[in-house]
Formats: sequence, C-alpha cells, structure tokens
Amino acid sequence: MTSSTASRSARPVRDDSAVPVVSLRGVTKTFAGTRALRRVDLDFFPGEIHAVCGENGSGKSTMIKILSGVYQGDPGGTVSLNGEEYDADRVTPTVANRQGVRVVHQDLAVFPELTVEENLAIDGGFHTSKLGRIRWRKQHKSAEQLIRDFKIPARPKSTLAELSLAARTEVAIARSLRDMDDRGKGLLILDEPTAALPVKEVDALLASLRDLADSGQSILYVSHRLDEVLALADYVSVLRDGELVGTFPTSELDEAQLVDLMLGRAVHKALEHVPVVPDGDAVFKVENLSVGPLKSVSLEVHAGEMLGIAGVMGSGRSTLLKSIFGVAQPRAGRFVLDGQTMAADSPKSAMGAGIAMVPEHRLRDAAFGNEPVDMNISISVIGKYWRKLVLADKALRQDADQLISEYRVKVPTGRSLMSSLSGGNQQKVVVARWLRRKPRLILLDEPTQGVDVGARAEIYNILRRATQDGAAAVLVASDFQELAQVVDRAIVLRNGRVVAELRGDEITAHRLARLSHADEAPAAAMPTPDSDSSVASAEKG
Repeated sequence: MTSSTASRSARPVRDDSAVPVVSLRGVTKTFAGTRALRRVDLDFFPGEIHAVCGENGSGKSTMIKILSGVYQGDPGGTVSLNGEEYDADRVTPTVANRQGVRVVHQDLAVFPELTVEENLAIDGGFHTSKLGRIRWRKQHKSAEQLIRDFKIPARPKSTLAELSLAARTEVAIARSLRDMDDRGKGLLILDEPTAALPVKEVDALLASLRDLADSGQSILYVSHRLDEVLALADYVSVLRDGELVGTFPTSELDEAQLVDLMLGRAVHKALEHVPVVPDGDAVFKVENLSVGPLKSVSLEVHAGEMLGIAGVMGSGRSTLLKSIFGVAQPRAGRFVLDGQTMAADSPKSAMGAGIAMVPEHRLRDAAFGNEPVDMNISISVIGKYWRKLVLADKALRQDADQLISEYRVKVPTGRSLMSSLSGGNQQKVVVARWLRRKPRLILLDEPTQGVDVGARAEIYNILRRATQDGAAAVLVASDFQELAQVVDRAIVLRNGRVVAELRGDEITAHRLARLSHADEAPAAAMPTPDSDSSVASAEKG
C-alpha cells in the first residue's frame, strides 16, 4: 500500500449548490455493433478528484476519448462543458480543448533531452518576437512561474532527464494546464499516471494532485492501483461492461468492496472447465528471467496445461511473453524447451522451436486488415504454397476455407478483407493461423480483448482443444474473472516478481485482483485455499 499524504478523513465536502464542470447524460458509444458505453450519466465537480475504475474493456478509455473529442458518442447523448451543452456526437478535440478538457496519458509525450522550460512551451507555448524568434528571457520567467504554481521540484534549465519520473509527470500536467486561468473551469484527465512510477515517487505525485484539486481543479483519475484510488480520490465511479454501476464516496469503500463492484457481473458458464492436473516433466521453463520490469522470474508449464499470468499494468505480464517469443531481449536468465536451452534472440528462432504467439494488439501486430482472410490465416505457413516463385493460390484458398469452417469464422468468403470481420472473428483467424503450425507452446496476450462473450467461449474452446492435444499454453488476461474460469494454474506478478501461485479452487477473481493490487505484500506471502481471510492476511504480511 502506498502511504499517501492524501488523508481520507480530510476530504472536502461537496456543496449541495455546486455546479459540475463536466456532465454526461445518456452517453452511448457503439463500435461495429458492440456497445462500449451504455447510457452513462456522470458529473465532475470543481475541486474534486473523481476516480473511474473498471476492468479492461469496461469503457473507461472510450469515455475519456469522448470527453476529449477523439471519439464522438452515438446520437442521443449529451456532454455539458462549463454549462454549455453539446450533443455527444458533436464534441470535437477543438471544442474539448476550448472548454478546458486536458488529458495526460501514461506516455507523457515529454522530451528528456530538452529542458523543463522547453518542455513546458511545447505545443504552442513559446513566446516569440515579431520576427518569429523565441524570447528566451520571457520564456524563462514563464517557466519559473509555472514551476512555482505547480510546485515542480526543478529549475527551468534542468533537463527532464535529470528529474524523477514523478516530476516529469508534474511537468506534463503543468504544460497541459498552462493556459487555464480559472482552475474551476476545466477537467484534467489523468490516465494511469503512476503506472510507471517507483513506489517511493508515487506519494510525491499524489500530494501534488491533492494540492491541485484544493486550488479548484477538477480531476478525473484512472488507475489500476486501487489503494491509490481510495487514498486520493473523493469519489469513485465504477464502469462494468460499458455501464455505470454507480458513484460512491471513497470514504465509504474499502478495497475489497471496490473489487466486488468491478467484478460483480454474472459468471459465464460457457468458460468453466475442470482444471487439468499435469504429470510428467515441464514442456517449458523460465529460469531466473530479468527483462524490462521483471526480476529473477522463474516458472514452468506442462503439456496439456493452460498457465495464467495475472497482474496489473506495468507488472511485466506482456514483457514475459515478448521475451519468450524473442521480441524483448533478457538481461539475465534462460528458457528451457523440452529439456534443451532455447535461444530467444528473435521471433524466427522462437517459431522454429515450436512457439506461437497471439499478441495483445490485434489490429497493430496481428491482423492484416487490407488483405483477404485466406491470406491472413495462411501467412504463418506461407512458404509451403510457393511453387518455383509462384504462389499456389488454389491450394492456399482450399486449405483456408477448411480452416474457416473448422474454426467457425463467420465470413462470406475467404476472399473477404480481414477488416470486414468483427473483432471476435478476426481473433479466430489469428488463433487458427498459429494453431495450424501445431505449436508446442502457445503464448496468449489478452486473446479475447475487444471480443464478445460468445466469441470468447469459442476461442477458449479452440485453445483448450490444442492443449488437450499436447500443447502447453501461457495466458495473460486483465479480466481476472475470465482468467479464473479458463486456466489450470495461475502465477501472480507484482512489481516484476512472482508473488503467488494458485491452483484449482484457489484461483478466484477476487484473489487474483487482491494479490495483483496489494503493492506492499511480501513476495513470500502465499495464499492458502481455505478462506479469503487468508489472502487478506497474506497481503498485510
């Protein structure tokens, strides 16, 4: 747990006559027939830190993008900004910016090699003469004023590389708010601002945010770190499957209750299975791996087993899979496949060893949207269709059509473009592409992200058939309830280390969530299967 200086007992009390800075009424957003938001009503008031929580896919990012004008809502909803009401489908980035909506993302878009005053002036903040030259003396004074106003521990001439990560975040916040004279007329949106921060720097940033709210600034705060949310925010709204569960004063919630609100949807019976208890030697081992945020991580997975990897953003989940597949190069450690040390220097060597990977970002890293489905489903084995520098189109299409039928891909014809498919059908194509190689180890990074419940069940049934045929699988999923339903064993990563291993009935969504979020639990503290109280005691150490 972070020891934030934001005292829960010292929260401001909302005046009944207070007028919200931003209001959403009946805001809905639909993507290709799937509703990401359903008639959301929310208010954000001046001087308050209002957190929005929910699992990945709950609608948080969609809501932020509608507020900032990146997405337009469906017709029918409204967004009120400083008392001016707009149709939700008419809010543009220009409108949002003019009304004081500012977003600071986890990727701060700052430049470490430039000075603080240069970073503060980027995006139109430079003072120039009539001849277009920068007036450095005036620029320096402006930077000094912003540094004082936002209490940034830096000097104008310091480079950002010299500053702590927390101070860099403060620079990004100051830059976003530099042209706002009235703190009560804007909304600052912070999306996972502490995800990359060391624990010792979190308190400094949270204290600066509390000061900013006390000056009248309205802050929308998004974080997976629930202890931070409860320590910092005045109110928290919970989104689940695109719907608003409710808005609650944080003084009335504890971490377990917040987890309950986030995970409270019905269990999807279609995903349930009897956990596999493997026997024999491990198919694949990771030994003392250090890469990215991971520190001396060791684990193993057996034939027929699906191993789940749980953890919050920044815990190292995706880095683990990328290093196995040769995308991220380890600082230390080794991989052992079928008893032999395996080279991990490139995806090509990983594929040659019998490893497949379904990446997290389907549209960016897996789906070739402008190519037909039959080419997408065949690309992993394209070499078998070349005949003396000529592609055997007929054979490729016949095999693709057979796979489209086998994997129940809903598409008029294999010649249809990949981009015309729904997210679930695109993911079936990606999975089929890899499974046709008969891999020994299948790496799955958020394989059902952006996929509806029916397609999720079909995808996991496909993957379960592959493990029943002898493959081993490693699954990363942010949806803890889904993870608990489909894996045979689960490893929990926190701050780059393995902090727990759960089996069988021990694997529940609540346990995975609590173990993933409890920042200060000792690595040796392992839960016992008898009760949830054992988890709580393990987290408290």
